[in-house]
Amino acid sequence: MLARRLRMTYLIVILTFLYAPIIVLIVYSFNAAETRAIWGGWSLKWYAELFRNKSIMDALSVTITVAVLATIASLILGTLAAIGIHSMRGGMRQVFIQVTNLPMMMPDIVTGISLMVLFIFAKVPRGYGTMLLAHITFDAPYVIFSILPRLRRMNKHLYEAALDLGATPSVALWKVIMPEIMPGMVTGALLAFTMSLDDFVISYFTSVRTANLSVLIYSMTRRKVPPTVNALSAIMFIVVLTLLLIQNLREVRAEKSKPKGVRSV
Repeated sequence: MLARRLRMTYLIVILTFLYAPIIVLIVYSFNAAETRAIWGGWSLKWYAELFRNKSIMDALSVTITVAVLATIASLILGTLAAIGIHSMRGGMRQVFIQVTNLPMMMPDIVTGISLMVLFIFAKVPRGYGTMLLAHITFDAPYVIFSILPRLRRMNKHLYEAALDLGATPSVALWKVIMPEIMPGMVTGALLAFTMSLDDFVISYFTSVRTANLSVLIYSMTRRKVPPTVNALSAIMFIVVLTLLLIQNLREVRAEKSKPKGVRSV
């Protein structure tokens, strides 16, 4: 009993330490006063001011378009790569799996600096295009590792049976394999969109002329922090939290729908 209480106390302390600053930020995003030292009452003034700010709206447009385009591109590339890796045999499959796993294991700053050096070496002007390429680079592994377990659980003879019945490889891919791996594709797309939406470090190093929301917030906080940053940060937190909750609910439902005795790969 004592050990259980200690574990609960430890969990509460950790959660409080992690989320108390975010709760304070959200509360002060409704503060009518311009300074945090004074509570001026509840107000939506800074949210209205947020949507009237042109620089923030431009950064929001960049953030959403980059996230959407990176998700679509990484979904296509990741799906094809996952099917290719799954079709390999022997040690080559493990080699490609480990290589694909590297971008997920490396710190973001290493990936960001590496891509920055690559773009400078190739004399590619850093802007919207390089930011988009960077997001596709770190999004694709999440799609691949979301689809691979589905491919492992799929009956490997379904594709061959479709070919024997007269289907072309493209039709068999679209009609047989795609429905089987669709849950993994949706999961990978949600993860890719969330990671792209929330990224700062890689975006900061791979873009000069273009800023997404995270880079804009960083540049704004280097000077006096405007109250609109509280409102913007609160909205970003709610959006990312919602996407993560949707992802977790999908995983819980998938686990419950599995037949007994089937384990995750």
